[in-house]
Amino acid sequence: MKLLTGNDLATGDVTWWTGGDWSRHVEDAADVGEDGERIALVEEAARRVNVPYVIDAVATPEGPRPAHIKDRIRALGPTVRTDLTLKPADPDAGAWVI
Repeated sequence: MKLLTGNDLATGDVTWWTGGDWSRHVEDAADVGEDGERIALVEEAARRVNVPYVIDAVATPEGPRPAHIKDRIRALGPTVRTDLTLKPADPDAGAWVI
């Protein structure tokens, strides 16, 4: 399984290609197969994402899981404080208070 990831241009958030758009939640990520590099070029040229790249992942019952620890950390958030990690089921996960 291959996933496409990058960063949102406006917020810097880690994003995952869903097959038609970008999501902050790795559980929404779609397998890009052999099309990942092509999609990355199109999305970066359209300025919808910054520095997209293809990663290896494993399908699990909970959704895709990045194969490499670096990308698992990017998917789940900080490793030192569990209260800061991204909670996929939290409806307010995308809301920012400034």
